[in-house]
Formats: sequence, structure tokens, C-alpha cells
Amino acid sequence: MANFNLKINGKSHAVDVDDDTPLLWVLRDHLGLVGTKFSCGIAQCGACTVHLNGNATFSCVTPISSVGNAAVVTIEGLSEDGNHPVQKAWAEVDVAQCGYCQAGQIMTAAAFLKDNPQPSMDEIDNAMNRNICRCGTYHKIREAVSLAANTK
Repeated sequence: MANFNLKINGKSHAVDVDDDTPLLWVLRDHLGLVGTKFSCGIAQCGACTVHLNGNATFSCVTPISSVGNAAVVTIEGLSEDGNHPVQKAWAEVDVAQCGYCQAGQIMTAAAFLKDNPQPSMDEIDNAMNRNICRCGTYHKIREAVSLAANTK
């Protein structure tokens, strides 16, 4: 076990875990930040997406020892009151069905739009293709990402 000092959602947290513990399990099991979901565990679905220094990252395969001083942002830290443009667009378009993948989808979209604020539909499709939605709401996801880009 090792002690790690982490910056998560703008706050400092100390955890004592094995070096190879995935960031996902530190967030969920040690810090109670359960908005980040476990699904595949092999970086194939995107449900566990968080931001690591602003970049969308699969937390299920990110060992805690690799985080270092990076700023981690989870869905809980994306905005204080759900007013991030992507979150607002998600609600307006009514994207979620079961909702399980939505935190990962939103985190991927937010990181993408930060780097590409006026994307084409093809760019949206390419950016979001790493995230799987079991309910198949891809048309609504695409619409919400486009709406968020156009309402900034």
C-alpha cells in the first residue's frame, strides 16, 4: 500500500491504496464519487470516463500511481449545479434512457468541446465513438453535443 495525494474536483484527497489500483475504484470505493461508472473494465465502453488534466481518460485502466499531480475531474465536479453547457444540452434533448453511460458520455463531450468548440457532425461522431450506449441513443447524443457547441 502507498499513500497518494490527489487533486479531485478541486479538492485534495489522500488515499492509501496499492499502486496498481485503478483510479475508478479509488473514486468510487475510497472517495464515494460514484457518478463515474464501472462497466467493461477494459477501456472499451467509456462509462468510466473522467478528465485528467482536461483530457477524457478511461479511469478503469488508469493506475492510481500514474495520476501524480494531475487534476482529476469527475461528473460530480464538472459543474456545481449541473449548468455546464453539455449537461444543459443533455437535459434539453432528453438524451438519457437507462442513463448508465451518460456520465462518461458527458465527460467525453465536455473534453471534446473544450478542444473543438465548433465541431462538424463528423467530428462529433468521431469524438464520441469511444463511448458505448446500450440503449442506442446515439442520435440524441449527437444532437446534444451539437446543441452544447452552439450554445456556449
